[in-house]
Amino acid sequence: MLDRVFYAGKPAFLHKPGAAVASARRAGTTASIDVLNKYFTIAEMPIVASTYWNMVHGNRPEEVLQDAEGMMTLQNLGRNMAWLLRCIEAGKAKGITAPKNDGSVRTNFIR
Repeated sequence: MLDRVFYAGKPAFLHKPGAAVASARRAGTTASIDVLNKYFTIAEMPIVASTYWNMVHGNRPEEVLQDAEGMMTLQNLGRNMAWLLRCIEAGKAKGITAPKNDGSVRTNFIR
């Protein structure tokens, strides 16, 4: 589903900041974050980071709230996202526009 959304809807995502967040009971979140970040890069989106990987752990919402490290990571992520959004707006106010790309060239691996 995300493949199609980002392929067909790229203009809607272009240059908008993105941040992937994963939640799991135990493991697997780093691979999920890697996969989600690839969608952001293909859409030319700046990726907002935090002080650690953007993940929380818990089986239920109440348990996630007990993940102190994960919750702090997400708080820092929120601050970083807000900062980047303010920077983008300040740039626009000074006449700094988003870059225009030169399009893309499609090639095959085998010639």
